[in-house]
This record gives sequence, C-alpha cells and structure tokens, in this order.
Amino acid sequence: MDIANKKELKDIFALFSDKEPVSYEIIETGKGETDFRCTLIFTADDGSRLVIKLSDNDFTSPERIKVWQRISEEYNALGCYCPKIYTDKSGGFPCAEYNGHSCVAYAEEYAKYRLLQERDFDGDRETGEISRAKWLLTAKAAAKHFDFAPFPSGYCLFERFCPSDKTDEVTEQAQEWKAQAQKLPDKFQAQVRRIIQLWLDNRAQLEKVYPTLPTSVFQADLNSTNLLVDDDRNFAGLIDMNISGREVFLNYIFRENFSRDFESEIYKIRRVLCITSQEYIFSDIEKEYALMLYRCLKPIRKDFEIEELLNEKADDEQIQKCLDRCEHYLTADIDFKTYMNNRTEENP
Repeated sequence: MDIANKKELKDIFALFSDKEPVSYEIIETGKGETDFRCTLIFTADDGSRLVIKLSDNDFTSPERIKVWQRISEEYNALGCYCPKIYTDKSGGFPCAEYNGHSCVAYAEEYAKYRLLQERDFDGDRETGEISRAKWLLTAKAAAKHFDFAPFPSGYCLFERFCPSDKTDEVTEQAQEWKAQAQKLPDKFQAQVRRIIQLWLDNRAQLEKVYPTLPTSVFQADLNSTNLLVDDDRNFAGLIDMNISGREVFLNYIFRENFSRDFESEIYKIRRVLCITSQEYIFSDIEKEYALMLYRCLKPIRKDFEIEELLNEKADDEQIQKCLDRCEHYLTADIDFKTYMNNRTEENP
C-alpha cells in the first residue's frame, strides 16, 4: 500500500532509517486484547525493504529484545540463517505510538529466504529432510548450553512466561482437563480422581529434579510459519524470536512434537531423539527423567477429547476408552532411553 498519507507509519520508519518509505504491508500477529503485535514491512525509495515489529504486551521489552538479538546471532554462528535484529538510530528499542497502542519497536532484516508456508511444493507439508535439518540445528544449540537468557521460553514448565500468567501452560492445561473431566457422569469420577492424583504425584516428583535438567537458549517455535527454505527445498533458517528463551532441551522436544494420537506422538518424539542424539549427548539424568517429563506433559491436556466427548454426548464406552488411554499413558513404561544413545539410524 502507498504510504504517502500515513504520517504515523512514516514516523515509525524514521526511527530506524533515513531513507524514504514508499509502501508498506501490515501483518497483525497478536493473540487477544492483551497481546497486540504487528509486523510492518516497508519498501524504501531505493527498493530496499525493512521489517519493523511493534508489540504491546507484557512479554516484550527492550531487555528481552536484546536477548533475542543475541539468540539470532548465535543461531547464525551455528549455520542457521536468522534475520538480524536492529536497534533504532539512537541504539535502542524505542516506544512507538501506533493505532492507539504504545508499542516497543524493533527492526529486522528482510529475510533472504522465503517461508516454508509460502513455497509451492506441490501442496506438500514439511518434509522429513526439513524436519531433520531443523532438529539437527536445534541439537547444536542445545549442545552449546547457552546461559545468557534470564527468562524462560514460551514452553516453560514450573515458571511463568508472562507476568500476567497465573501458572505455567502445562499446569493450566491440566487444570482445564480436570474441569472438563469432572463434568463426566458420576460413574467415571473415581477414575477421574485417580488420573488426576497420578498426574499430581508425578508432577511433584518431577518438580524436585527439573532444575537439574540441562538447558540452553532456543528460538522455541519451529512450526512451518517460522521455517525458511531455499529454492531447492532445503531448510535455510528461522524467523520469529518472540517466545524464545532459556529452556530444558527435553521439554522443548516433547512440547514441539504433538499429535492427538498417543502412539503417533511417541513415534515423533522418539524420531527426534534419534536425530538430535547425533549432535547432542543426552546426560544420564535426562535419560532417567524423560519418562517422568512425558507423563507430566502429555496424557492429560485441554486440547484432548474430553470436551469433545461432552459436546457430542458420547456413550459410556467412548468415555471409558478415553479415560483408560489417559491412565495407561500416565503409568506405562515407555522406552525413551534407547533413542537417546547417539543412534545413527532413525528407526523408532
């Protein structure tokens, strides 16, 4: 769009560049009233492009952006292209007024590669090779054990990501599962209580050892909207650092690999453990507590099927199968250790 009569946008661009902007594109990326985020893609009179990101929420601050800038630099050093993050002309991350919001602003290099979701690969989704490449890169970051982020990633467990969060997301999802399950008929409530207690007991044990699990600093959002690929369909880099931070590597692996089907999910996790073990040496403590972590994260969660069963007025057999699955995966002896032993063959 032509920028001729957009003084507010021109003022924002002028914070970062002395060039003359001639057009712009706006992409809104926020999630709800308390999370305003907006990406502005400017084209200058010389044809160059600059991305400026605006945020009005409680997890974006100049201090965090400085850490995101460092993460981008470290990933580039590992061979993964990430667009550079720029300060304004005075060397800071200013406050900018936009559309009724007082926003923290920072600039990014316009990416050299295109997003995976923008590529036309005959309708294919993320390929096995792209998945493998992104996880090998992530394993390299894990092996560095970066410690420069004083805050957690968006996948944090046992701590809050935003000051406004009441608890961590995993606990919040378990609480929502409990609230839904307690609406099931009375005949199922003894099993519901047993499942909840199994989860609570496991969580209490995990909380004691979780601080001892190895961490690093990660980009923390490997979905296809953030993956950059070249013209030959090869993984080329990553964008979007706004939920990045310090994270337990195993937690990151488990949370990034999701499926509504438990066995498919376990397969995905094992495959990624095989891949990452080629660049990262899992410690004995990671091998020992991987199953405990899985039991905390996976068997009960808000986006599983309890709510659907209630909405569909499911019969007793369907409800029983659902609860039995949850209880089984809270107690099953699932083998993750075998897949954490520097395997060269990915055969979960």
